[in-house]
Amino acid sequence: MAWLQAAPLAAVFAVFFLVPLALIVMVSFWQATDYELIPGFTFQSYADLASEVTVRTYLSTVKFSLVTWALTLAIGFTVAYFLAFHVRSVMWQTVLFILCTVPFWTSNVIRMISWIPLLGRNGLVNDTLLAAGLVDQPVEWLLFSDFSVVLAFVHLYTMFMIVPIFNSMMRIDRSLLEAARDGGASPLQAVWHVVVPLSRTGIIIGSIFVIALVMGDFITVGVMGGQQIASVGKTIQVQAGVLQFPAAAANAVVLLATVLLMIWALMRLVDLRKEL
Repeated sequence: MAWLQAAPLAAVFAVFFLVPLALIVMVSFWQATDYELIPGFTFQSYADLASEVTVRTYLSTVKFSLVTWALTLAIGFTVAYFLAFHVRSVMWQTVLFILCTVPFWTSNVIRMISWIPLLGRNGLVNDTLLAAGLVDQPVEWLLFSDFSVVLAFVHLYTMFMIVPIFNSMMRIDRSLLEAARDGGASPLQAVWHVVVPLSRTGIIIGSIFVIALVMGDFITVGVMGGQQIASVGKTIQVQAGVLQFPAAAANAVVLLATVLLMIWALMRLVDLRKEL
């Protein structure tokens, strides 16, 4: 029977997702001292989230998420469109697609650290700008800034946008583009009125991946922000490190709710079950 076939997966889902999530929600209502956790029921951890600093941290995290989403969408759509419609050979499509995955062959930390010799005060970019006479002194905002954090996010997560969009574009009937051009549509109009609507499933899936990953990221913000830029994920890591588990759990619950709300808004744009 169907429920017996689904039972093993449902059990794994319950043990490794629902139970830990329930424990996090439960701990978020506890209290903590410097030495112990005190079981109970209090909204103090959630009340503390209403502080100005916490609100700014959430806004900063959402800002990073939206900026990264916009950039990865622009880059991912362009790359996917080129691979799907301008590379005629299947072999070259495969080769170029694999080339896009090369950064994933190393860890995220190594890929982030590789930017430091380029963007640092005495890095290659500043040395080049100084040698060319474009600046009089090293540019400070290239590293340990919002710019470097967004740059690292785009570097790390653009592939999560390329893959689903490329998959959607490969399913598009090429005759539709020919019909659009025969009808007098310009190449840009054909892309906007044919390719974009038919690629929306891939766009939504890629958007969900990117937004969820950026919202929960704390390593990238810590490394590329020089431990000077706040994010919700970084806050949770710090709170857990100093054993303030109720505060960390409350932040985790609110962060999860925020991400789920953003995903729900994206899911309203397309019925993934029907499209897939």
